[in-house]
Amino acid sequence: MIGLPALYTFAGLVFAAFALGSLRDRSNARRLGNAAFWGLLSLSFLAGDRLGDLGNGVLVLCLVGLAGAGALGSGTPKTTSPEERTALSARLGNRLFLPALIIPVTALVGTLAFKAISVGGAPLFDPRQVTLLSLGIGVVLALAVSMLWLRPPPLAPIEEGRRLIDSVGWAAVLPQMLASLGAVFALAGVGDVVGEIAGAIIPEGNRFAAVAVFALGMAGFTMVMGNAFAAFPVMAAAIGVPVLIVGMGGDAAVIGAVGMLAGFCGTLMTPMAANFNIVPAALLELKNRNGVIRAQIATALPLLAVNLVIIYIFAFR
Repeated sequence: MIGLPALYTFAGLVFAAFALGSLRDRSNARRLGNAAFWGLLSLSFLAGDRLGDLGNGVLVLCLVGLAGAGALGSGTPKTTSPEERTALSARLGNRLFLPALIIPVTALVGTLAFKAISVGGAPLFDPRQVTLLSLGIGVVLALAVSMLWLRPPPLAPIEEGRRLIDSVGWAAVLPQMLASLGAVFALAGVGDVVGEIAGAIIPEGNRFAAVAVFALGMAGFTMVMGNAFAAFPVMAAAIGVPVLIVGMGGDAAVIGAVGMLAGFCGTLMTPMAANFNIVPAALLELKNRNGVIRAQIATALPLLAVNLVIIYIFAFR
């Protein structure tokens, strides 16, 4: 049965290629730092399950040390020239986006169809992971179509990928780190501590105050952790389940779904959500790294207020 290990192996090989390319790139004064960082990340994908908790913990500390010491930089990978890209764009126009559409289409089709594929009575793909596996297959298909259609230099995908990942830098792994932090917080009982603090703040039986603390807490913890999925276990254990659902009889579906939306509002307002806010700023080469966040605050705050009202009205009908 094909499962996540196949996807991890593929990702590990890609990062290994980035590490080797960085090591050979003498145009990057920090090539050794880049090679070490992407090499360690490759190791985590390829052999993380065999390293054990201690080994993975040391690996993460090494990644943090490299990033904190400013050991990463950007080189100038050899790929297609600006003139070649301009000519290709002028000739093909918007058709250049067609390979990119292969990825979501494959993910959708695979999610719906792969569960039904079996060999010898056993499923070919892990039914719990068909969406992620379909996404990975879509990437490979899109790459194959692009190579056959556009005929770039053989190493262009790796070099362009390395150029892209170098421009993003350590922020590329921040979402995974923060999601892990959320699990650690939940296991450490942070939700219970927050619940005790909230219990001292929320007036007895005051539904609006409880909803406000829950919604604002989701946004606030998301801003700290950078990930609403990391914030949800904490706030659900602190207020969502014991106060709103059990204590006040609220609708669990509404509280859970709209509570996550409140967390997403926090995502719009924090640099910790690197994949949404820092990465776009880096890719667009904005002078102000927080430019994306500033543009989103005017949307995030009213939307957060709306989410609060929705929970208050529809969770207690």
